Amino acid sequence: MLYSTTTPAEKRRVLRERLASGELLRFPGAFNPLSARLIAEKGFEGVYISGAVLSADLGLPDIGLTTLTEVAGRAKQIARMTDLPAIVDADTGFGEPMNVARTIQELEDAGLAGMHIEDQVNPKRCGHLDGKSVVDESTAIKRIRAAADARRDENFLLMARTDIRAIEGLDAAIDRAKALVDAGADAIFPEAMRELSEFEAMANALDVPILANMTEFGKSELFSTSQLQSAGVSIVIWPVSLLRTAMGAAGRALDTLNTDGHLTSMLGEMQHRADLYELIDYESYNHFDSGVFNFTLDQPGR
Repeated sequence: MLYSTTTPAEKRRVLRERLASGELLRFPGAFNPLSARLIAEKGFEGVYISGAVLSADLGLPDIGLTTLTEVAGRAKQIARMTDLPAIVDADTGFGEPMNVARTIQELEDAGLAGMHIEDQVNPKRCGHLDGKSVVDESTAIKRIRAAADARRDENFLLMARTDIRAIEGLDAAIDRAKALVDAGADAIFPEAMRELSEFEAMANALDVPILANMTEFGKSELFSTSQLQSAGVSIVIWPVSLLRTAMGAAGRALDTLNTDGHLTSMLGEMQHRADLYELIDYESYNHFDSGVFNFTLDQPGR
């Protein structure tokens, strides 16, 4: 009932333990707390919270318009819903190094198991669009060092994302990743890798876990989990997939309402009321109510 009883510290510890085991961890992107609970029910290892999804949820493009307060607040709502570790997209850290320091502490307090900070110029762009720019290595290192110095829980996963591959090539991405690890990054998110061999080269060059972003309609081919595991990837995310699927279904439902005037033909595509009630553990709330409000009021005059 209500929220997870597993503490954030325990979620972080488990995440570190599973990363050390060498298994591939699957983190589908949640677009709200309810979808996070569905991810957990379906047996995945973690929940990813995408900056693009948080922006889209507000009707905004993913160009750095969201604030730390908005991201931390929504991420907390999602992270507390399941026993799974949740990793959040912290964009460029929401400002200069001191802002980055505050960012990691706010996200620790929000119950996240980890976050990633990228090396794009602010305002940033979606990592799979053309025209993005990255900061110089010194600036990127300062962001990671600030986060590492400010972190209070050593198990909180500090991941560095680099977007330099699309601008300067794979060798530059490997060099940048090594510098970010030296600065304190626990894991690397190499954005917009084009070939499976590039993930493999990155994994072979580093002594920390790497993340693969399997976003649709982007620069990367949509590799399978078995392919990514064989290439040495430790975490795979599908950041916007559930939102895209849900919005596609919503659009088709609205079209059907326009044409048919009802949704009878789409009942088979909907989540049944019984399944929703089971997912939100409706019965536990009923049991709680009956246990607390188990009295009757005397009638007037008695």
